[in-house]
Amino acid sequence: MTETKEIAFQPLLLGSDINVYGMARSFYEEYGIVSEALASDQLAPTKYSKIVNVHVHPGFDTDPVFIEVMREYAKTKDATKPYLVIACGDGYAELVAKHREELTKDYVCPGNDYHLFEKLLSKVSFYNVCEEYQLPYPKTVIITKEMAENPAAIELTFDFPVALKPANSVEYLSAQFEGRKKAFTIKTREEFELILGRVYEAGYTSEMICQDFIPGDDSHMRVLNVYVDHQSNVRMMCLGHPLLEDPTPAAIGNYVAILPDYNEKIYQTIQNFLETIHYRGFANFDMKYDPRDGEYKLFEINLRQGRSSFYVTLNGYNLARYVTEDLIFNRPFEQTIYGKGDTLWMGVPKKIFTTYVKDGSDKDRGMAMIHKGNYGTTVFYNKDRNFRRHLLMRYMFYNYHGRFKKYFKENKG
Repeated sequence: MTETKEIAFQPLLLGSDINVYGMARSFYEEYGIVSEALASDQLAPTKYSKIVNVHVHPGFDTDPVFIEVMREYAKTKDATKPYLVIACGDGYAELVAKHREELTKDYVCPGNDYHLFEKLLSKVSFYNVCEEYQLPYPKTVIITKEMAENPAAIELTFDFPVALKPANSVEYLSAQFEGRKKAFTIKTREEFELILGRVYEAGYTSEMICQDFIPGDDSHMRVLNVYVDHQSNVRMMCLGHPLLEDPTPAAIGNYVAILPDYNEKIYQTIQNFLETIHYRGFANFDMKYDPRDGEYKLFEINLRQGRSSFYVTLNGYNLARYVTEDLIFNRPFEQTIYGKGDTLWMGVPKKIFTTYVKDGSDKDRGMAMIHKGNYGTTVFYNKDRNFRRHLLMRYMFYNYHGRFKKYFKENKG
């Protein structure tokens, strides 16, 4: 932990989910400092915590409430130290980018200007960027609302099964319909047309992304978290190898078990891309290994650290350190850190890991880490224990047993 006497800043986190708790824990472990958080709701991962104080403002995740609350908070904050704002969700990251010019008068805000943010936020334009910079991605068909009015006429250039997901994840949050999932694996043309109809009938207006389904289970995925400083130098990259995802329809794609990984080709490809486009701030990439051509194909970029990104801190690359040294301590860039680790991150009970992770060398490696005690979670933290919090976190983890029993076979790739 850095000496507390040199600390003269305040982390201000946006949200109250597991990502927020992971960042709060990172700041506490590195600097012994308690974070403040602003959120629209109080979610379980940050409840009853002593390392983050959550201030709830209904509607804070939308304008104009967001900017009004940020203006009022600026009037009450300690004027003797900078407040480092970390957006921990897509919606908050977009709001910070949109209001960056005003917010930077009162806060320190890592991230990009809205022009670049908007270009990368939309999955439609992101795949155009992939094309421009020769980044591998799955074969893709973009579907508009108008096209979905006659779904039988939509021509796909690849066979079923296909992957189907919204291009605008923020807008999709408000679309509620029967069978709703965060992302779909569609096995037939009939199912494809049915789901498209339901999505747009629910009020969603942006594009849908239909992609060639890359064969293989969750263990073919990779996740990469990166911090890029204010001069667009990549300071840290840490690759993870997910072995298991949450099978719950609303949470498909959320990793619940990640092994540390290392791949020089992935590191160099993404570093060159980020530095070329003059990216700044945290970035999180999801990709999948395609055994048909040996490429890791990009699904998306999240313009923030990932919700499971505490695996980075857990493996010795504290997420709070790089942004703080860059923007608060003004320490010059020296070299890019390429993460290598030996610790398994889990967002579920050990029993879920042993039962549902596919047998093989990856599982064996994870089990060896468990037996050695080289594993950890985001939310169970010995320096933040009290009876109510421990009980709530145990309950939150216990619920995964029912969720996996109900949904795992149904969504198995």
